[in-house]
Amino acid sequence: MILARKVRLFPTSLQEKQMWKSAGTKRWVYNWVLEKQQKNYNTGGKFVKSNDLRKELTQLKKTDSYKWLNEVSNNVAKQAVKDACNAYLRFFKGIAEKPVYKSRKNSVISFYNDNVKLKVKKNEVLLEKVGWVKIKEDIPLNCRYTKPTVSHDGKYWYLSVGIEVKSNKVELTGKTLGIDVGIEKLAVCSNELVFRNINKTKKVKKLEKKLHRLQRKVSNKYEKNKKGASYQKTNNIKKLEKQIKLVYRRLNGIRKNHLHQATNKIVKTKPSRVVMETLNIQGMMKNKYLSKAIQQQNLYELKRQIQYKCEFNGIKFIEADKWYPSSKTCSKCGNVKKNLSLSERTYICEECGYKINRDLNAAINLSRYSA
Repeated sequence: MILARKVRLFPTSLQEKQMWKSAGTKRWVYNWVLEKQQKNYNTGGKFVKSNDLRKELTQLKKTDSYKWLNEVSNNVAKQAVKDACNAYLRFFKGIAEKPVYKSRKNSVISFYNDNVKLKVKKNEVLLEKVGWVKIKEDIPLNCRYTKPTVSHDGKYWYLSVGIEVKSNKVELTGKTLGIDVGIEKLAVCSNELVFRNINKTKKVKKLEKKLHRLQRKVSNKYEKNKKGASYQKTNNIKKLEKQIKLVYRRLNGIRKNHLHQATNKIVKTKPSRVVMETLNIQGMMKNKYLSKAIQQQNLYELKRQIQYKCEFNGIKFIEADKWYPSSKTCSKCGNVKKNLSLSERTYICEECGYKINRDLNAAINLSRYSA
Protein backbone atom coordinates (compact mmCIF):
# COMPACT_ATOMS: atom_id res chain seq x y z
CA MET A 1 0.00 0.00 0.00
CA ILE A 2 1.20 3.53 -0.80
CA LEU A 3 0.86 6.17 1.93
CA ALA A 4 1.69 9.86 1.47
CA ARG A 5 4.35 11.56 3.57
CA LYS A 6 4.43 15.36 3.80
CA VAL A 7 7.48 17.17 5.18
CA ARG A 8 8.32 20.84 5.47
CA LEU A 9 11.18 22.21 3.35
CA PHE A 10 13.69 24.83 4.49
CA PRO A 11 15.04 26.33 1.24
CA THR A 12 17.60 29.13 0.94
CA SER A 13 16.51 32.38 -0.75
CA LEU A 14 18.02 31.23 -4.09
CA GLN A 15 16.35 27.83 -3.84
CA GLU A 16 13.01 29.44 -3.02
CA LYS A 17 13.34 31.70 -6.07
CA GLN A 18 13.89 28.60 -8.23
CA MET A 19 10.84 26.92 -6.68
CA TRP A 20 8.67 29.92 -7.56
CA LYS A 21 9.99 29.69 -11.15
CA SER A 22 9.04 26.00 -11.31
CA ALA A 23 5.54 26.65 -9.95
CA GLY A 24 5.04 29.54 -12.40
CA THR A 25 6.22 27.41 -15.34
CA LYS A 26 3.84 24.61 -14.39
CA ARG A 27 0.92 27.07 -14.30
CA TRP A 28 1.88 28.63 -17.67
CA VAL A 29 2.28 25.25 -19.42
CA TYR A 30 -1.05 23.99 -18.01
CA ASN A 31 -2.85 27.10 -19.37
CA TRP A 32 -1.00 26.78 -22.70
CA VAL A 33 -2.27 23.19 -23.12
CA LEU A 34 -5.85 24.20 -22.23
CA GLU A 35 -5.74 26.97 -24.82
CA LYS A 36 -4.50 24.53 -27.49
CA GLN A 37 -7.18 21.96 -26.65
CA GLN A 38 -9.91 24.63 -26.55
CA LYS A 39 -8.99 26.07 -29.95
CA ASN A 40 -8.86 22.58 -31.42
CA TYR A 41 -12.22 21.68 -29.87
CA ASN A 42 -13.91 24.88 -31.19
CA THR A 43 -12.74 24.21 -34.75
CA GLY A 44 -14.07 20.65 -34.66
CA GLY A 45 -10.67 18.98 -34.37
CA LYS A 46 -9.86 15.83 -32.42
CA PHE A 47 -8.32 15.69 -28.98
CA VAL A 48 -4.57 16.50 -29.13
CA LYS A 49 -2.49 13.80 -27.46
CA SER A 50 -0.05 14.75 -24.72
CA ASN A 51 2.94 13.36 -26.69
CA ASP A 52 2.20 15.70 -29.63
CA LEU A 53 1.90 18.70 -27.29
CA ARG A 54 5.19 17.83 -25.56
CA LYS A 55 6.96 17.72 -28.94
CA GLU A 56 5.53 21.13 -29.80
CA LEU A 57 6.62 22.47 -26.42
CA THR A 58 10.17 21.15 -26.99
CA GLN A 59 10.36 23.14 -30.25
CA LEU A 60 8.95 26.19 -28.46
CA LYS A 61 11.78 26.03 -25.90
CA LYS A 62 14.34 26.49 -28.69
CA THR A 63 12.95 29.91 -29.66
CA ASP A 64 14.37 33.09 -28.09
CA SER A 65 11.01 34.18 -26.64
CA TYR A 66 10.57 30.97 -24.61
CA LYS A 67 14.12 30.16 -23.53
CA TRP A 68 13.05 30.81 -19.92
CA LEU A 69 11.23 27.44 -20.01
CA ASN A 70 14.68 25.77 -19.89
CA GLU A 71 15.48 27.35 -16.51
CA VAL A 72 13.41 24.69 -14.70
CA SER A 73 13.31 20.91 -14.93
CA ASN A 74 11.69 19.53 -18.10
CA ASN A 75 9.69 17.14 -15.89
CA VAL A 76 7.73 20.13 -14.51
CA ALA A 77 6.39 21.00 -17.98
CA LYS A 78 5.99 17.33 -18.91
CA GLN A 79 3.72 16.65 -15.91
CA ALA A 80 1.76 19.90 -16.47
CA VAL A 81 0.96 18.76 -20.05
CA LYS A 82 -0.13 15.35 -18.75
CA ASP A 83 -2.33 16.88 -16.01
CA ALA A 84 -4.07 19.28 -18.43
CA CYS A 85 -4.75 16.49 -20.96
CA ASN A 86 -6.12 14.21 -18.24
CA ALA A 87 -8.39 17.05 -17.04
CA TYR A 88 -9.82 17.38 -20.57
CA LEU A 89 -10.29 13.60 -20.92
CA ARG A 90 -12.19 13.50 -17.61
CA PHE A 91 -14.40 16.33 -18.94
CA PHE A 92 -15.13 14.45 -22.19
CA LYS A 93 -16.01 11.29 -20.24
CA GLY A 94 -18.43 13.27 -18.03
CA ILE A 95 -16.50 12.50 -14.84
CA ALA A 96 -15.56 16.13 -14.09
CA GLU A 97 -16.44 19.65 -15.15
CA LYS A 98 -14.66 21.51 -17.93
CA PRO A 99 -11.10 22.47 -16.81
CA VAL A 100 -10.44 26.17 -16.25
CA TYR A 101 -7.29 28.26 -16.51
CA LYS A 102 -5.08 28.45 -13.43
CA SER A 103 -4.86 32.03 -12.23
CA ARG A 104 -1.76 33.51 -10.63
CA LYS A 105 -3.88 34.72 -7.71
CA ASN A 106 -5.99 31.68 -6.75
CA SER A 107 -4.35 28.53 -8.13
CA VAL A 108 -2.54 26.00 -5.93
CA ILE A 109 1.22 26.69 -5.99
CA SER A 110 2.89 23.36 -6.72
CA PHE A 111 5.09 21.47 -9.16
CA TYR A 112 6.16 17.90 -9.86
CA ASN A 113 9.61 16.41 -9.25
CA ASP A 114 10.64 13.22 -11.05
CA ASN A 115 10.54 10.27 -8.63
CA VAL A 116 13.67 8.70 -10.15
CA LYS A 117 15.69 11.91 -9.69
CA LEU A 118 14.48 12.48 -6.13
CA LYS A 119 17.38 11.71 -3.79
CA VAL A 120 16.93 11.46 -0.04
CA LYS A 121 19.46 11.49 2.77
CA LYS A 122 19.30 12.40 6.45
CA ASN A 123 17.63 15.84 6.89
CA GLU A 124 17.97 16.67 3.15
CA VAL A 125 16.30 15.99 -0.20
CA LEU A 126 17.60 16.65 -3.72
CA LEU A 127 15.13 18.45 -5.99
CA GLU A 128 15.70 18.91 -9.73
CA LYS A 129 17.44 22.19 -10.59
CA VAL A 130 16.91 23.34 -6.99
CA GLY A 131 19.61 21.36 -5.19
CA TRP A 132 19.84 19.80 -1.74
CA VAL A 133 17.08 21.28 0.45
CA LYS A 134 16.91 20.87 4.22
CA ILE A 135 13.86 19.12 5.70
CA LYS A 136 12.41 19.08 9.21
CA GLU A 137 11.55 15.35 9.38
CA ASP A 138 13.31 12.35 7.94
CA ILE A 139 11.86 10.50 4.94
CA PRO A 140 12.46 6.70 4.94
CA LEU A 141 15.61 5.86 2.95
CA ASN A 142 16.00 3.21 0.22
CA CYS A 143 12.26 3.20 -0.58
CA ARG A 144 10.32 3.42 -3.81
CA TYR A 145 8.95 6.97 -4.01
CA THR A 146 5.89 7.91 -6.07
CA LYS A 147 4.65 11.28 -7.38
CA PRO A 148 6.87 13.69 -5.39
CA THR A 149 5.17 17.10 -5.38
CA VAL A 150 6.51 20.37 -3.99
CA SER A 151 3.80 22.80 -2.83
CA HIS A 152 3.39 26.12 -1.04
CA ASP A 153 0.51 26.68 1.40
CA GLY A 154 0.80 30.47 1.62
CA LYS A 155 3.46 30.35 4.33
CA TYR A 156 5.80 27.35 3.98
CA TRP A 157 7.10 25.00 1.29
CA TYR A 158 6.33 21.27 1.58
CA LEU A 159 7.31 18.05 -0.17
CA SER A 160 4.63 15.35 -0.51
CA VAL A 161 5.74 11.91 -1.59
CA GLY A 162 4.10 8.48 -1.72
CA ILE A 163 5.96 5.70 0.12
CA GLU A 164 5.20 2.00 -0.25
CA VAL A 165 4.43 0.43 3.13
CA LYS A 166 3.16 -2.93 4.34
CA SER A 167 -0.43 -3.16 5.61
CA ASN A 168 -0.93 -3.19 9.36
CA LYS A 169 -1.96 -6.50 10.94
CA VAL A 170 -4.74 -5.84 13.46
CA GLU A 171 -6.87 -8.30 15.42
CA LEU A 172 -10.44 -7.29 14.57
CA THR A 173 -13.52 -7.59 16.80
CA GLY A 174 -15.83 -9.12 14.16
CA LYS A 175 -18.38 -6.33 14.62
CA THR A 176 -19.83 -3.98 11.99
CA LEU A 177 -19.75 -0.23 12.50
CA GLY A 178 -22.29 2.02 10.78
CA ILE A 179 -21.39 5.70 10.26
CA ASP A 180 -23.93 8.43 9.57
CA VAL A 181 -22.45 11.81 8.61
CA GLY A 182 -24.15 15.18 8.60
CA ILE A 183 -24.03 18.89 9.40
CA GLU A 184 -25.30 18.95 13.00
CA LYS A 185 -22.59 16.42 13.94
CA LEU A 186 -19.65 15.42 11.79
CA ALA A 187 -20.34 11.71 12.32
CA VAL A 188 -22.48 9.47 14.53
CA CYS A 189 -21.48 5.81 14.84
CA SER A 190 -23.67 2.81 15.64
CA ASN A 191 -21.62 2.19 18.82
CA GLU A 192 -22.80 5.65 20.04
CA LEU A 193 -19.47 7.30 19.25
CA VAL A 194 -20.23 10.94 18.30
CA PHE A 195 -17.90 13.47 16.65
CA ARG A 196 -18.79 17.14 16.93
CA ASN A 197 -18.93 19.70 14.15
CA ILE A 198 -15.61 21.56 14.54
CA ASN A 199 -17.07 24.59 12.72
CA LYS A 200 -19.35 25.28 15.70
CA THR A 201 -16.46 25.65 18.15
CA LYS A 202 -15.38 29.00 19.58
CA LYS A 203 -11.92 28.83 17.95
CA VAL A 204 -13.26 28.36 14.40
CA LYS A 205 -16.03 30.94 14.83
CA LYS A 206 -13.44 33.48 16.00
CA LEU A 207 -11.28 32.82 12.92
CA GLU A 208 -14.33 33.03 10.63
CA LYS A 209 -15.18 36.42 12.15
CA LYS A 210 -11.60 37.60 11.59
CA LEU A 211 -11.74 36.38 7.99
CA HIS A 212 -14.97 38.29 7.27
CA ARG A 213 -13.52 41.44 8.80
CA LEU A 214 -10.37 41.22 6.61
CA GLN A 215 -12.43 40.51 3.50
CA ARG A 216 -14.57 43.61 4.14
CA LYS A 217 -11.39 45.71 4.57
CA VAL A 218 -9.98 44.48 1.26
CA SER A 219 -13.28 45.07 -0.54
CA ASN A 220 -13.50 48.64 0.79
CA LYS A 221 -9.90 49.39 -0.20
CA TYR A 222 -10.50 48.11 -3.72
CA GLU A 223 -13.54 50.38 -4.04
CA LYS A 224 -11.57 53.40 -2.79
CA ASN A 225 -8.74 52.77 -5.26
CA LYS A 226 -11.01 52.12 -8.23
CA LYS A 227 -10.03 54.10 -11.35
CA GLY A 228 -12.67 53.87 -14.03
CA ALA A 229 -13.45 50.21 -14.70
CA SER A 230 -10.17 48.89 -13.26
CA TYR A 231 -9.10 48.27 -9.66
CA GLN A 232 -5.72 49.32 -8.35
CA LYS A 233 -3.89 46.91 -6.04
CA THR A 234 -1.89 48.81 -3.42
CA ASN A 235 0.70 47.44 -0.98
CA ASN A 236 -1.87 47.62 1.84
CA ILE A 237 -4.24 45.44 -0.19
CA LYS A 238 -1.44 42.92 -0.81
CA LYS A 239 -0.72 42.77 2.94
CA LEU A 240 -4.39 42.18 3.75
CA GLU A 241 -4.70 39.49 1.08
CA LYS A 242 -1.69 37.71 2.58
CA GLN A 243 -3.36 37.83 6.01
CA ILE A 244 -6.53 36.34 4.47
CA LYS A 245 -4.51 33.46 2.98
CA LEU A 246 -2.98 32.74 6.38
CA VAL A 247 -6.43 32.65 8.06
CA TYR A 248 -7.67 30.23 5.38
CA ARG A 249 -4.54 28.14 5.99
CA ARG A 250 -5.23 28.05 9.74
CA LEU A 251 -8.89 27.06 9.24
CA ASN A 252 -7.94 24.34 6.78
CA GLY A 253 -5.38 22.97 9.25
CA ILE A 254 -7.91 22.86 12.12
CA ARG A 255 -10.52 21.06 9.99
CA LYS A 256 -8.07 18.50 8.58
CA ASN A 257 -6.64 17.79 12.03
CA HIS A 258 -10.17 17.17 13.37
CA LEU A 259 -10.90 14.74 10.52
CA HIS A 260 -7.70 12.79 11.21
CA GLN A 261 -8.48 12.59 14.92
CA ALA A 262 -12.03 11.36 14.21
CA THR A 263 -11.04 8.75 11.60
CA ASN A 264 -8.19 7.44 13.78
CA LYS A 265 -10.60 6.99 16.69
CA ILE A 266 -13.07 5.12 14.43
CA VAL A 267 -10.40 2.73 13.10
CA LYS A 268 -9.01 2.09 16.61
CA THR A 269 -12.36 0.49 17.60
CA LYS A 270 -11.15 -2.36 15.27
CA PRO A 271 -14.44 -3.33 13.57
CA SER A 272 -14.37 -6.01 10.86
CA ARG A 273 -16.62 -3.92 8.62
CA VAL A 274 -17.34 -0.20 8.29
CA VAL A 275 -20.51 0.83 6.45
CA MET A 276 -20.97 4.43 5.38
CA GLU A 277 -23.77 6.08 3.44
CA THR A 278 -23.07 7.06 -0.18
CA LEU A 279 -22.72 10.83 -0.35
CA ASN A 280 -24.05 12.80 -3.30
CA ILE A 281 -21.88 15.87 -2.59
CA GLN A 282 -22.68 17.62 -5.90
CA GLY A 283 -26.42 17.26 -5.29
CA MET A 284 -26.10 18.44 -1.66
CA MET A 285 -24.13 21.51 -2.73
CA LYS A 286 -27.07 22.69 -4.83
CA ASN A 287 -28.95 23.55 -1.64
CA LYS A 288 -28.09 27.25 -1.23
CA TYR A 289 -28.96 27.20 2.48
CA LEU A 290 -26.69 24.28 3.39
CA SER A 291 -23.95 24.43 0.74
CA LYS A 292 -21.50 26.42 2.88
CA ALA A 293 -21.98 24.16 5.93
CA ILE A 294 -21.50 21.04 3.75
CA GLN A 295 -18.36 22.49 2.19
CA GLN A 296 -16.87 23.30 5.60
CA GLN A 297 -17.51 19.76 6.88
CA ASN A 298 -15.20 18.27 4.17
CA LEU A 299 -17.37 15.13 3.96
CA TYR A 300 -15.60 13.72 0.90
CA GLU A 301 -12.23 14.03 2.69
CA LEU A 302 -13.77 12.24 5.70
CA LYS A 303 -14.83 9.33 3.48
CA ARG A 304 -11.43 9.21 1.75
CA GLN A 305 -9.58 9.06 5.09
CA ILE A 306 -11.80 6.34 6.53
CA GLN A 307 -11.47 4.32 3.32
CA TYR A 308 -7.66 4.29 3.16
CA LYS A 309 -7.26 3.77 6.93
CA CYS A 310 -9.63 0.79 6.78
CA GLU A 311 -7.66 -0.66 3.87
CA PHE A 312 -4.37 -0.18 5.75
CA ASN A 313 -5.73 -2.02 8.82
CA GLY A 314 -7.48 -4.84 6.91
CA ILE A 315 -11.01 -3.55 7.66
CA LYS A 316 -13.66 -4.01 5.00
CA PHE A 317 -15.11 -0.65 3.87
CA ILE A 318 -18.61 -0.62 2.33
CA GLU A 319 -20.65 2.23 0.89
CA ALA A 320 -24.38 1.67 1.27
CA ASP A 321 -26.63 2.00 -1.76
CA LYS A 322 -27.61 5.61 -2.54
CA TRP A 323 -31.32 4.84 -2.08
CA TYR A 324 -30.96 2.80 1.11
CA PRO A 325 -33.46 4.43 3.59
CA SER A 326 -31.17 4.43 6.64
CA SER A 327 -32.76 7.55 8.17
CA LYS A 328 -36.39 6.60 7.44
CA THR A 329 -36.21 3.02 8.74
CA CYS A 330 -36.97 2.21 12.37
CA SER A 331 -33.96 0.42 13.89
CA LYS A 332 -36.27 -1.52 16.27
CA CYS A 333 -39.16 -2.82 14.16
CA GLY A 334 -38.00 -2.09 10.59
CA ASN A 335 -40.92 0.15 9.61
CA VAL A 336 -40.07 2.71 6.89
CA LYS A 337 -41.45 6.24 7.21
CA LYS A 338 -42.71 7.79 3.99
CA ASN A 339 -41.87 11.38 4.95
CA LEU A 340 -39.05 12.56 7.20
CA SER A 341 -38.07 16.25 7.15
CA LEU A 342 -34.59 17.56 8.00
CA SER A 343 -36.00 19.45 11.00
CA GLU A 344 -37.02 16.17 12.73
CA ARG A 345 -33.94 15.44 14.85
CA THR A 346 -35.67 12.71 16.88
CA TYR A 347 -36.98 9.67 15.02
CA ILE A 348 -40.44 8.56 16.26
CA CYS A 349 -41.68 5.31 14.74
CA GLU A 350 -45.29 5.38 13.51
CA GLU A 351 -45.72 1.65 14.15
CA CYS A 352 -44.09 0.86 17.53
CA GLY A 353 -43.63 4.42 18.91
CA TYR A 354 -39.88 3.91 19.38
CA LYS A 355 -37.97 7.17 19.99
CA ILE A 356 -34.30 7.57 19.12
CA ASN A 357 -31.88 10.22 17.86
CA ARG A 358 -32.26 10.48 14.09
CA ASP A 359 -28.52 10.13 13.30
CA LEU A 360 -27.97 7.22 15.71
CA ASN A 361 -30.98 5.44 14.20
CA ALA A 362 -29.43 5.84 10.71
CA ALA A 363 -26.03 4.60 11.93
CA ILE A 364 -27.59 1.45 13.51
CA ASN A 365 -29.43 0.70 10.24
CA LEU A 366 -26.20 1.15 8.26
CA SER A 367 -24.42 -1.34 10.55
CA ARG A 368 -27.03 -3.93 9.51
CA TYR A 369 -26.67 -3.19 5.80
CA SER A 370 -25.70 -6.12 3.55
CA ALA A 371 -24.44 -5.42 0.04
